[in-house]
Amino acid sequence: MAKVVVMGAGIGGVSLAYELKSELGAGHEVMVVSDAPEFQFVPSNPWVAVNWRKRKEVVVELEPYFKRKNIGFTAVGVKRVHAEESRLELNDGSSLDYDYLAIATGPRLAFEEIPGLGPEGYTKSVCHIDHAMTAQDDWQAFTQNPGPMVVGAAQGASCFGPAYEYAFIADAALRKLKIRDKVPMTYVTSEPYIGHMGLDGVGDSKGLLENELRQRHIDWICNARILEVKEDVMIVSECDDKGEEIQRHELPHSYSMVLPAFTGVDAVRDIEGLDNPRGFILIDDYNRNPTYQNIYAVGVCVAIAPNKPTPVPTGVPKTGYMIESMVAATVKNIAQAVAGKEPSHEATWAAICLADMGDSGAAFVAIPQIPPRNVTWARKGKWVHLAKVAFEKYHLRKVRTGSTDPIYEKLTLKFMGIEKLKS
Repeated sequence: MAKVVVMGAGIGGVSLAYELKSELGAGHEVMVVSDAPEFQFVPSNPWVAVNWRKRKEVVVELEPYFKRKNIGFTAVGVKRVHAEESRLELNDGSSLDYDYLAIATGPRLAFEEIPGLGPEGYTKSVCHIDHAMTAQDDWQAFTQNPGPMVVGAAQGASCFGPAYEYAFIADAALRKLKIRDKVPMTYVTSEPYIGHMGLDGVGDSKGLLENELRQRHIDWICNARILEVKEDVMIVSECDDKGEEIQRHELPHSYSMVLPAFTGVDAVRDIEGLDNPRGFILIDDYNRNPTYQNIYAVGVCVAIAPNKPTPVPTGVPKTGYMIESMVAATVKNIAQAVAGKEPSHEATWAAICLADMGDSGAAFVAIPQIPPRNVTWARKGKWVHLAKVAFEKYHLRKVRTGSTDPIYEKLTLKFMGIEKLKS
């Protein structure tokens, strides 16, 4: 009997656990180790932050649902991966051995890299449900006493969609409250141009998103390096195409939301052969670590090199569809390894992003994610907002039912009119 441990219980980790159990059957053990007892649907956090969702609507207690599927679970968290010993050191001092490990932790949020950044400083975050709830409380106070607002993604960030989403959602929320005229807004980003998104653009993402920002009277600063955030001002260095400062901005703010840079989690940092200098897990074509071949990884924790450097550092995003495709391939590969075979399944390196705009939305397809591509596609419409709501409900239902039906792909292809994805 093989023991497979999944480290992390987000979109990737929960999907891995259910699909591994279904694929491997009752003769093998699947165990999930998380640092929290709940699943949170992170893509809903921008809605939470403006009080369009309550916490209870986007989180699910995991243990009872895993128990129904005979999947082990603990929320004690991992202190350290001892890869050479095939062992996890847990935060309570105990150890957990494994035959195969699937890492799906998501990122560590590196707020400390910029003075004053983050919920412990002077900016909000939508990267975690607890941060989104803090942002929601502060939003209530802000709408009673509105003022300048800054939204964006810091240097080193590798997730830009939620920053755009939050800017547009905040704009829509303020208009509904009829106080948009009292809130000057600036979008600050490390991207070299609007719509780059860490992907060197997708179709006409530059024109589409620039137009949306103009229509909503949101100013922007690209090639931006945030130097410091103070209580009422954000200091931003605007750079040229060589990364040299050309102008320094002091942006007043009464409310700010900035996505930080990501790193790997502490439990995997500085393990030779396992991760890169930022702590992201190194993988081969089969989502398997080349050094420790009983370790696999999916999702945001995976190391992906950018297509080309940018003047201000930007990372490469991992979207929901890409994570789902990593999960599908990894499950098949672990099953092959358990059967004594060599892994042969490769993930579809395709990016499908649904960006909500509050009352509309934009969809982007990049196949493969990194240029040159076979498909680039961008569209805007109210249907994207509706699709995002549908996918939220699907993912939360999946956690509660343990469904392994690939309805995410089916719905995505139906909405977008794409018959077949090819890597």
